[in-house]
Amino acid sequence: MGETEGREAAARRLASPRVLDVDTLLDDPETRIVVCCGSGGVGKTTTAAALGLRAAERGRKVVVLTIDPARRLAQSMGIDSLDNVPRRVKGTDGDGELHAMMLDMKRTFDEVVEAHADPERAAVILANPFYQSLSAGFAGTQEYMAMEKLGQLRARDEWDLIVVDTPPSRSALDFLDAPKRLGSFLDGRLIRLLTAPAKLGGRAGMAFLNVGMSMMTGTLGKLLGGQLLKDVQTFVAAMDTTFGGFRTRADATYKLLQAPGTAFLVVAAPERDALREAAYFVERLAAERMPLVGLVLNRVHGSGAARLSAERALDAAENLADPRIVDQGGGKNGLRNSPDTYGSSRPPTPEAAAGAGTSDEGSPADEERSADRLTAGLLRLHAERMHLLAREQRTRDRFTARHPEVAVVDVPALPGDVHDLTGLRDIGDRLAAGTPTEHVEPS
Repeated sequence: MGETEGREAAARRLASPRVLDVDTLLDDPETRIVVCCGSGGVGKTTTAAALGLRAAERGRKVVVLTIDPARRLAQSMGIDSLDNVPRRVKGTDGDGELHAMMLDMKRTFDEVVEAHADPERAAVILANPFYQSLSAGFAGTQEYMAMEKLGQLRARDEWDLIVVDTPPSRSALDFLDAPKRLGSFLDGRLIRLLTAPAKLGGRAGMAFLNVGMSMMTGTLGKLLGGQLLKDVQTFVAAMDTTFGGFRTRADATYKLLQAPGTAFLVVAAPERDALREAAYFVERLAAERMPLVGLVLNRVHGSGAARLSAERALDAAENLADPRIVDQGGGKNGLRNSPDTYGSSRPPTPEAAAGAGTSDEGSPADEERSADRLTAGLLRLHAERMHLLAREQRTRDRFTARHPEVAVVDVPALPGDVHDLTGLRDIGDRLAAGTPTEHVEPS
């Protein structure tokens, strides 16, 4: 390692990030909502479940809300399936309670309609084909309904702590943008135009409908189809009284996310793309004035022999793999003292080296070479692991140099998937350990 690299490594050690204290966060009664966010595939669902279980076993009444369609949360908690209703998780230790649920986007939308419209109008809306399409797949509906459900849970004040596993998002905090997008749709020019006849009412409304709609029905009918246009008009007329409620509730939930009792955790893996997304999340949360408490760095690799560098491991592997190399340790006495080469300055031929001391298969010399090959293979695997550790460390250092204010907790990689409470408990222990992985210098 050169002088410049040495200075950079020393600077990194001096600028080590703060370590996130997970237990203090979970034990604080003022913490009422923990939001786990991050790009897809980094372990948000597992992190949310592990945090919920740990908080419950430390005495809090917790509900975990997941938006993950893979249903891993239900399986890891020993529940056949999750739905829109919180279900008690059995098998937890301590005095607290753990409940879990998975967002049912359409059912949540239906509940909103049923809660904010009279039964007759609600029935018309729920049966409307355009509404059915909107509630099942309109862009941003899942994220908006996650916000709706969070607002509902918090308003019930039944749980000490709500842990939210946000929808998988590639490059943006879509669940923050969704209320604005859906509100823009509901307040858009087309919706206002379609709503106008219902707002005018009576003869004036019919006159507007006859004149205005006749002008645009031809164009919209070609774009949307006559039946779809009729469905949209019917939906808008029925939904008119609930439009304001969407925006009002979205604004209230948004303020709830900014409140002191809310804590955002960004979850990432020690990979370049994942930490680039994490940096975006950190910056976006700061811009939105959302309370970020730290970064969970998942699946961090480690080594019990970190002092053996990749370079030294590869050198040792090469020495063991090639019996003609003279710079070797013990274990080659049989070759050096072979009668064929004793007293001669000539190096042994490959055939002689291969056959030295091997009158029978399975002789000590043959076993020794097998052990050498095995050891060389293990050394090469160790070198690969050390290169991986160094790459992860460099990626992590770039993030912490850019965001030194963000507390970080490393979660070591597990040998397998988490599929039960024991596994979640193990993840919780690792989250709470708060011990950064050992720094690995570039080889």
